[in-house]
Amino acid sequence: LIQESSYFHGLLGGSFNESGLDHISIEWNLETFLNLLICIYGGSIDITSSSFLPLFDAALYFGVERLISRCKSWLSVLASPQLELSDLIQIWRYGVDRAVDFVQDLCAAYLAKNFMLVQSDKYFGNVPYELLICGIKHPHLTVHSEMHLADALLVWIDADKRMFNLSESSKDNIINLMEQVHFSLLPLWFIAGRSKSHNFSKFADQSIELVIKLRKMSSKCLVDSLRDGPPADLRVRLTEYSERMDLSGCPQLNEAILLLSLLPRTYFTNSLWRKSLKSFLTNPEDETLPLLAFETVKEVDISKCQRLDYKVAVKCFSKSFPSLRKLRAAYLLNIKVSTIIQLLQNFLQLTDVDLTVDIVPIIPGQASVFYSSPGLAQTPPIIFLTAGSNFFDSGQSHCSLSNITRLTLKGRTDVCDTDLRSISRLCDSLCYLNIKGCALLSDACIAYVIQRSKKLHSLIVCYTSFSESSISALCASTSMTNEHVDSNSLASNLQMLHMSKCEGISEASLLNLITRTHKMKSLCLRDTHVSDNVLRGFSGSSLEALDISNTKISNMALARVISENPNLKSLKARGCKNLLQLQIEGRSESFSQLVSSQEVYECLSKGSGLEELEIGWGFCYFSLESLRPAVSFLRAISVGLGASLGEDALKLLSSACPLLESIVLYFQEISDSALTSIVTSLKHLQELALSYCFGDISLQSFKLSMPSLRKLRLERVTRWMTNDDLFVLTQSCPHLTELSLLGCLHLNSDSQPIISAGWPGLISLHLEECGRITENGVASLYGCIAIEDLLLRHNGSGIQKSFLLDAALKFPMLRLVSLDMCDAKEGNFDVPEEKEDGRFLSIVKISRCKSQRCALGRELGPVHRETLVMFWNGQNFTKTLLKQRL
Repeated sequence: LIQESSYFHGLLGGSFNESGLDHISIEWNLETFLNLLICIYGGSIDITSSSFLPLFDAALYFGVERLISRCKSWLSVLASPQLELSDLIQIWRYGVDRAVDFVQDLCAAYLAKNFMLVQSDKYFGNVPYELLICGIKHPHLTVHSEMHLADALLVWIDADKRMFNLSESSKDNIINLMEQVHFSLLPLWFIAGRSKSHNFSKFADQSIELVIKLRKMSSKCLVDSLRDGPPADLRVRLTEYSERMDLSGCPQLNEAILLLSLLPRTYFTNSLWRKSLKSFLTNPEDETLPLLAFETVKEVDISKCQRLDYKVAVKCFSKSFPSLRKLRAAYLLNIKVSTIIQLLQNFLQLTDVDLTVDIVPIIPGQASVFYSSPGLAQTPPIIFLTAGSNFFDSGQSHCSLSNITRLTLKGRTDVCDTDLRSISRLCDSLCYLNIKGCALLSDACIAYVIQRSKKLHSLIVCYTSFSESSISALCASTSMTNEHVDSNSLASNLQMLHMSKCEGISEASLLNLITRTHKMKSLCLRDTHVSDNVLRGFSGSSLEALDISNTKISNMALARVISENPNLKSLKARGCKNLLQLQIEGRSESFSQLVSSQEVYECLSKGSGLEELEIGWGFCYFSLESLRPAVSFLRAISVGLGASLGEDALKLLSSACPLLESIVLYFQEISDSALTSIVTSLKHLQELALSYCFGDISLQSFKLSMPSLRKLRLERVTRWMTNDDLFVLTQSCPHLTELSLLGCLHLNSDSQPIISAGWPGLISLHLEECGRITENGVASLYGCIAIEDLLLRHNGSGIQKSFLLDAALKFPMLRLVSLDMCDAKEGNFDVPEEKEDGRFLSIVKISRCKSQRCALGRELGPVHRETLVMFWNGQNFTKTLLKQRL
């Protein structure tokens, strides 16, 4: 005791007044004191988040250095999530009260290393300012992106209403906090969306100006502008604890900014660093740089970073992120197929790649085309695949195989048969393949890839030529013998199959496929010719998601599948008219809406509970009532044509489904009282869509606060809306990111500044037949700087001829534009060419109408005549004139 404890050294050595007593009482927690003695005598003790403070307090009081050292070691190597935030705050405060510096330092380090976990904790608002600022300034601060840091700080500032009655020093503290954010690395949509925040507004304009300035600078100009090395504001936060780097939505990001973050600080002490860096930017294949390696980084997201040179990026990632497993680079048209193959060859540890782009709204062979310029994805050739076929087997076979298990090429119309063949030859471990909207791929090529991918269990082939050959490949035996065994086919291992709008498949082939998919968890047959006979052939019992929208499936066939799959979480059956019919001995008998559909809902009510429901024909109040046991956890509901909910059902919806986040209603009767019930009851509501609904609703329905709402669609339901009403809407729904208004006839050009000022963070804006909004041009809409999807039709003929070219510059993130010639001030629009900056407008649709008059000579509404669709897929710029409206 004397050797290990300064307290006992003094007590037993005669230094205390009590030293001469026969005995002494030590008033301490028994368990803690026993652990102290165990430690003194060399025993092992278990330090936890709850026992740390009692043990450390005892160690300090009794002067046990051994226990102090153990506590210090435990706190320094502590890994998330072993320490609750409330305990961390308590430990830090103890360190402050006892003036124990290393406790304060280690708490700040823990906060920094585990910031992503801590910032979502319910006690985050209770973190003391001193601890928070120390954690943020710590060199080990680890965040996925600057957006996560900025958002967390805004949450902390808003907690407990800190901004009310603040002293000058407290205001300075908050400014000091926000100044730690690297504003030049924030996503543009985030800056715009937070510009109305009281605590962020003073930084927003400066941040947007900085982002726009950086976007206009080339990498070499940026390097030349730096004098004393890179400022901290231009360095991405990467530490030895980083697992994810998220730079998505940053149009200002270029290869120079990326390199500045991956080079050691010592590199910039060399006076020739600019020359060396610019040389690498010019010839990345011939030059080398001392790039840092971050072994723990497993995921990178560079989606929508349009200005990044991907040859440089691939080389940097291969050196700096040797453990990279997941790469997301969505909506980037400058990534070529050669880049994809280079990715697969350079990152052998990569398992998940997402290269999604927008799907072109033209399906070859299904669209009514007037004419098309070269480059349009033509109908793929019909090539029949037979046993032993080697049509695609030519080419290199010596390439190193990658470990890719998930590959997403959604919307890539630049990927053709030979490209996908080359990719698949590198991906023998492929389990998940998403080629939705890849219109150039033939059925034979898809079949070839399926045959090569022996581990494939998830396949998304919507809007492709997936047909007979592909189904044959799925059903073919993978056994080395010639025996035909169902369990050896790829179909028997399929867990996900999405094949919306895939045509030309016979019922026999589809039935052959469906009967083999025993392990299916997610099945999408939307917009196909699937029949009851096919669905009845499904014998699986693990289904969690089923989409049969716009098919001829009847309620009897659907009820059977539902009853045998009790874990169904998502059902989409909108547009299924046959849900009102019942098949009896080959005859189609029409029953009342209630009787014919009731069995489906009774089966659903016996399941484990729905989370998503899209329904139409036959759905009514009684249907919802019978579903009550199954919808208490429902998060999204869409009700379409053929359903008749009524006011009572809508009120029931808000009480029976308290977790709803999305409500979409088509052709339903609505009222102020029903909407009021929804708005007041559903606090998590993020999406509200009312399309072609009828009933008596007024501004009263939208005066209630909806702070969580992000998406609002009002189509043909608010004809009465004025500019004043629109302003009220901006106050009640301040955080919208997507807005669609159709048929608001009383709006005018003054509506534009209301929209821009009220919702500066909009990423999608659709305005159609909304009075005279564009009568005087669209200049005031440029305030919505983060717009990605813009539709302006029949709002007044004041849009300038150069609008498309101007919009490409004013809206850095703009990808999708839909216009109408009726609104062109000079009768037409200038179109961006292939090599112009506007090429990031991946899809442009321009409709043309003609006026229609009745027998009495009165002018009726415009009648659609044709649509010009222009799209850039990274290789070709295509113009197509369609007969239908898109």
